[in-house]
This record gives sequence, structure tokens and C-alpha cells, in this order.
Amino acid sequence: MIAVAKGRLMTITQGIVDDGTVLIEDGRIVALGKDVDIPPGTEVYDASGKVVMPGLIDAHCHTGIFADGVGQSEYDGNEMTCPITPHLRAIDAIHPEDIAFKDLREAGVTTINTGPGSGNLIGGQFACMKTKKARTIEEMVVMAPSGMKMALGENPKRVYGEQKKFPSTRMANAAQLRSVLVEAQNYRDKWTRYKEKLRHYRNRLCQWEMKQEQGRGERPEEPDPPERDISMEALIPVLEGKLRAMIHCHRADDIMTAVRIAEEFGLRFSIEHATEGFKIADILAEKGVPCVVGPILFSRMKYELREMTPRNPAILNNAGVKVAIQTDEMSAVRYLTINAALAVQQGMKEDEALKAITINPAEIIGVAEKVGSLEVGKDADLVVFSGHPLDYRSVPELVLIDGNKAYENKRSQV
Repeated sequence: MIAVAKGRLMTITQGIVDDGTVLIEDGRIVALGKDVDIPPGTEVYDASGKVVMPGLIDAHCHTGIFADGVGQSEYDGNEMTCPITPHLRAIDAIHPEDIAFKDLREAGVTTINTGPGSGNLIGGQFACMKTKKARTIEEMVVMAPSGMKMALGENPKRVYGEQKKFPSTRMANAAQLRSVLVEAQNYRDKWTRYKEKLRHYRNRLCQWEMKQEQGRGERPEEPDPPERDISMEALIPVLEGKLRAMIHCHRADDIMTAVRIAEEFGLRFSIEHATEGFKIADILAEKGVPCVVGPILFSRMKYELREMTPRNPAILNNAGVKVAIQTDEMSAVRYLTINAALAVQQGMKEDEALKAITINPAEIIGVAEKVGSLEVGKDADLVVFSGHPLDYRSVPELVLIDGNKAYENKRSQV
């Protein structure tokens, strides 16, 4: 049992508790508040004068799949040989020993949603995982798949336009995405019809077997199953709303194309980046579209980023859009709090910026029952900061993941 005692608890969902204690057992939070009894024999960490908050969460990054510090030879995040690759799984490429995970732990980032880049119209399946040190990806995964990466706009049309392939325009982006979703619907319907035929076959077989005592009737013929297609299979949960479509868009018109297509097919979706979301914030709020916004600290390296502004998260949030702040990075995910602090500087409310790097991404990903806030029953993922987490001078002094010490800053204690 572990107790993080006498700190300022920023619970995110249940307010702030000064001089509070978090009690941890078997990797879960079992008690928290101002008057928590600490059983004898408990390991106690004195957080007096410090801030205790849930571990940080980045809802869109590429840690572990674009290997850090080794160059493009180990980049496994974009299979740019076919624009439609929904059957690709991030867990088959993420390297648990990537050095970036250590950087994230030391920054207090305890959960990430990582996966393929945006070179393809459909890039593949993301994975939500802890950043803890582990031997295998299975030991780190919280949810896999945690989203289906899709992309509109400049990236896929540039990649395949350079190859003289379809799609090479925004019209083709939308047309091919619609086409593959229809193909997936047809594939699903084909299997639905087969299962119905199989059900009738089993009923007839049962009846035939009962009649065999009288020596009557011919044995019914079992229907042949359709040929399996794992790329189409991967899209069925997306069509059924069981798996979120993560649609990469920067320009406002691309965002509206994403909304249009998602509504046509009844998809559960989020807009990733939403760089020009501020232009249509009222529409996104009215439609209840969550936006995973960022990166904020980014140069205008291509045309569709020309109107990028750090005011975007504040404008979207103030309009009523659920906002998560993302970095879109690998080891630079460690600057997540700096991104959030810049959003506050540009008009976002402080408590909303903290939600945007904790509970909001947890809810958008679908793991809020485990992480994203300090609550009894949730995973004991927490960070003890030396000061306010959005102050650039503050440093993590203790990081726990699943109740285990993932990092302790000994230098700050000298």
C-alpha cells in the first residue's frame, strides 16, 4: 500500500483538495481526500507544498511506431503503398523499448493513444497504452484497437498524386473513402446473410435428424461461407459505431467533408488536429463533434497549416466543443503541458486546459473508467508536480503508473 500525502490534489473531476492524501493498493486508488486514514506499514510519499494530479494523456501521438532517434529506417507508421489499409494494427509495430517512453514517463505522461500517420486515407488501428517500462506491448496496452485512423486533405492526395495514383485530389479522397465504406457495408451484409442461411440450415438439419428414424427426407446442404477479407472486417466495428473513426483534418472545408461522410455512414468519430476548427466552432459544437486539437507548438510547414493559431483550443472549447490537446509527436509528447499552458495564455480557461490533457482525452478514447482523473477505483496513475503543472518551471517529482513508481526526480531533492 502506498500513500501520497499532504499534497494539493487536482482531481480534475471532483475539484481541488488541499492537504489531501491519495491511498493506493494493488494498482488502484482506494481512498482520497483530506481525512484519509493511512494504515500502519504503508509507504508514504510526502507531497507537502506540491501538486498531485492524474497522469497526463495524449490522445493522438506516434510514440513507439515512429522510432525516436534512429531516423527513417525505423519509421513504421505510414504504409504508403496503398491508400486503404484499415487492417494495419499499431500493436504490430510499436517498439516497447523505444527511448521515447522514458522521456514521457519523466514528464508525467502516463497514457498515450498512438498509431499510424496520415499518409493514407485509412491508415490503420491506433492503440491506447501506458508508458510504463515493459517487455511486451501486451503489458502496456489499455485498449487496442482504440480508433481507426483516417485522413483527408493534403497528405493522402500528395502521397498518391506523386505516385500518379488515385486519389490525387480532395474529390478523390472523399470518393474513395465513401467507396470503401460502401464496400465494407456490402461485405458486412454478405456475412449477415450467410449467418442467417447458416441458422436456417441448422434448424433444417435438426429437423432432418429427427426424421431419420422414419427414413424420410434428404440431408440439407450447408451453405458456403463468403471469402474472408481482413481489411473489410476491420471496418465493420467502425460502421457499427463500436470503434471511433479518427479523421485527420486541418482545413475547415476538409473538416466539413469529414462530418458529411461520417453522418452519411453513421460513424462515431473525432476530428484530429482541427487546425481551422475555430472557423466552424459553432457547427462542431452543435453536432457534438469532439476535437483532438494540435499540435499548438508547430511550424506552418505546409499550405493547409497557414492559418494555424494557438487560440484554436480556446475558441473551440468556449463554443462548447469537447477538446483534447495533442502533440502529434514521439518523444516531444513530453511537452504536452507546455502546449496546454500556451492554450491558457491564448484564452483557454485553466481548468479546461487541464481537462484537455487528462479526462477529455480519456473520454474521447473510451478509457475514462480507468484513467483521466483522481477517483476511487481508477488506476493509480498520478503525477506529483513541484508546482502548478502549467507553470513551465514545474517539474514532475514522482510519477506512478498502476501504483508502481515509474519515475522519481531525485535531483529536485538535493
